[in-house]
Amino acid sequence: MDNTKRQPRKQGWRFALLALALAFLVGGLVRSLWLDIYYIPSASMEPLFETGDRIVVSRTDFGGEPIRRGDIVVFDGRGSFASLKSGKGPFLDGASAVGQWLGLTGSDTTYVKRVIGLPGDEVQCCDSGGQLTVNGHPVDEPYIFPGDAPSLQKFSAVVPQGRLWLMGDHRSESADSRSLLGAPGGGMVPIDRVIGRPVQIIWPLDRLASVPRPATDGTTVKDGQ
Repeated sequence: MDNTKRQPRKQGWRFALLALALAFLVGGLVRSLWLDIYYIPSASMEPLFETGDRIVVSRTDFGGEPIRRGDIVVFDGRGSFASLKSGKGPFLDGASAVGQWLGLTGSDTTYVKRVIGLPGDEVQCCDSGGQLTVNGHPVDEPYIFPGDAPSLQKFSAVVPQGRLWLMGDHRSESADSRSLLGAPGGGMVPIDRVIGRPVQIIWPLDRLASVPRPATDGTTVKDGQ
């Protein structure tokens, strides 16, 4: 048997597998430290994000500039928006994690919403003009889904230190801080659960667009403050 042909072929496969493993390692490092990809599973952030969009999430944006009202955040909702246990079992949890990593499916514990209230803010809805207010001042919300009211649910809440009041832009389709007022944490998400900020829609290609931050309103918050 001629081994001279088989040896280069084996070396080629080994090189390909090594390159693939290295690519996954580098990709995993980048996504754990700098950028991640998130699949939009629902209509809760329309019209900005549509179901099926894939977005790039920067994990470092809020390191240089603190979170402010109007920012869109991707966050881990365990303990606030989601149960701490998935209840699916190890096999399904593993398959789900792979799908999420590849940007093919959404997550049961990761969410995207808009920051409406910062620590210490009093968030209410609605005033006599039908607008949501923060600290008694009406909030201009041009991002709300056309035809939606700021909220059909009346509420009044003071945001505790270290937490955020979050809402979806498609208010009639969004389960958010309003829905969880009676839950542990009052539906308000710990700042240290924020994963990052969406910076780019990358799929589908006809929706390719950057996601700019809103203009500052002069009130910001640092992690844990």
